[in-house]
Amino acid sequence: MRGRAALTGELDLEAEMAMDTGYFADDSMIRRVMRKRAVGLTYGLRALVIGAVNPLLYVGTAESTEHRDTPYTRLALTGKLFEAVFFGDKDEADRALEFTGKKHKKVVGVLPEDAGEKHPAGSAYSAYDPHLSFMTMAFTFDSSEVMYDLLVRRLTDGEREGLYQDYVRWGELFGMPREAAPSDYPAFRKYFDGYIDSDELFLTDEARKVGNYLSGHTVPYPQRPPAQQVSSAYYLLVQGSLPERIRRMYGIDWKRRDELVYRSVAQAVRTTHQVPSALVPRPVKTVLNGPSAPVYKLITKQEQQLARGGKRSMPGIDPRKWAERNSA
Repeated sequence: MRGRAALTGELDLEAEMAMDTGYFADDSMIRRVMRKRAVGLTYGLRALVIGAVNPLLYVGTAESTEHRDTPYTRLALTGKLFEAVFFGDKDEADRALEFTGKKHKKVVGVLPEDAGEKHPAGSAYSAYDPHLSFMTMAFTFDSSEVMYDLLVRRLTDGEREGLYQDYVRWGELFGMPREAAPSDYPAFRKYFDGYIDSDELFLTDEARKVGNYLSGHTVPYPQRPPAQQVSSAYYLLVQGSLPERIRRMYGIDWKRRDELVYRSVAQAVRTTHQVPSALVPRPVKTVLNGPSAPVYKLITKQEQQLARGGKRSMPGIDPRKWAERNSA
């Protein structure tokens, strides 16, 4: 006969497998924040726009990606991989992490030209550089935090700390050493705000063009109503959420009228999240909550339709690597 201890162990294992929530508990802050679609559909774009001011991150990504001229496809792919780790069970998350790891092995090189005084030509970058891994996590976490505060509600101090620690764990899963990140949220906020105000920031010419497209400051093709109004409101939320210095670096002339409309749109979105859950119809709940992967798929399809029509989603962005563009 089998021992009671062995049987109990098997039952515990079966229970654990049946309740496999992946690397984050269902009530973890990272899941509570990222399942809000208002956050899931805006944080990635904002993180890319701000992250482009780090030339090592921008050039390293641009020189290594297969989607230099299809940036929204890359954004959608990244979003799906991130959500697999945010929301998936362990197997799903591990597949996303393994896929990302294979891609990251190719992200290694040096800056081909000067990118400001702090980043001369020859400066090395790598996806597994501890500090650059942290900065990737930092831009992502900061954007998630800002968009939740803006579009859902203000986080409490305890929730903010919980979200930060979840993101540190998330960064570790992607290869970031734990010691690369500040120990707690106040230390992170002090470092990150100092970084945004520092002389480390620099936009390459390509990064400025791409960031202006991603933020909606440059619109390549006019849209018809109502798509025009929807996209204008969306981009206004991204632009308005940026630190003032970042807007200046991109040449975004932010007027008082822009600020007023931005605040009005943000408040309208917040209001939808403040209605008691029992009073919200199921279709509305479905729109407001859940993974954003279905919308990512739509974004990819729209970009592919442009390509089939002979149009680029970002006219003027050369898909070739630096060496190919500059070879005589």
